[in-house]
Amino acid sequence: MMQSAWRSPKAWASLLLVMIIGFSADIYSKSVAFEKVADSPVLLEREQLLSNPHWSPIPIHEGIVVIPGRLLHFRLVLNDGAVFGIGSQKRVFFIIFTFIALGIAGWIFARHTTKQDVLAHVALGLILGGGIGNLYDRISIGRVRDFMYMFPDRHLPFDLAWPGNNTELFPWIFNTGDVLLLVGMGLLMIFFWKQPAPGAPTTTATTVQPDQD
Repeated sequence: MMQSAWRSPKAWASLLLVMIIGFSADIYSKSVAFEKVADSPVLLEREQLLSNPHWSPIPIHEGIVVIPGRLLHFRLVLNDGAVFGIGSQKRVFFIIFTFIALGIAGWIFARHTTKQDVLAHVALGLILGGGIGNLYDRISIGRVRDFMYMFPDRHLPFDLAWPGNNTELFPWIFNTGDVLLLVGMGLLMIFFWKQPAPGAPTTTATTVQPDQD
């Protein structure tokens, strides 16, 4: 039997390294964005953000073109929901939900991976890094800092609209932690998809001996 990831220093090293790098990249990118994207650094006052859900210290700003052709801009928003702004003004719920999700990720690591499952460890590290990054914002700031805006000023064809009558092609602004979460979940799905079905027969390699004259 393969050694459980829980007892493998190699598995722990992979998980923690990816998690720490992901968390650091998320926090650093948010800090730089909120310092550089607007005309002046945005000062975030936690108590005021929590006491008034409609207050925002972000000034009107044009943003920064990152990929020309209306592909990716940087534009600052403060999000009190989940990934892509889903579930606005549910801060406490998402803090609790994030702790539960992080616990599930740890359970998957301990019970459903072995020391050889590097893909799963990288995926879980990305999920933990992104999740902890956004959790840090919710607890220490009161809202999540978002700044990535894909396909700005592009609209859905044929007069289509999202719920709420938003006609933008991709109306959500997100952050590095959201990207880590989605990539991690995608890799984890690939890992489980590649696993043999329960009860499926396994094949063993046989060595063919040369004929003896």
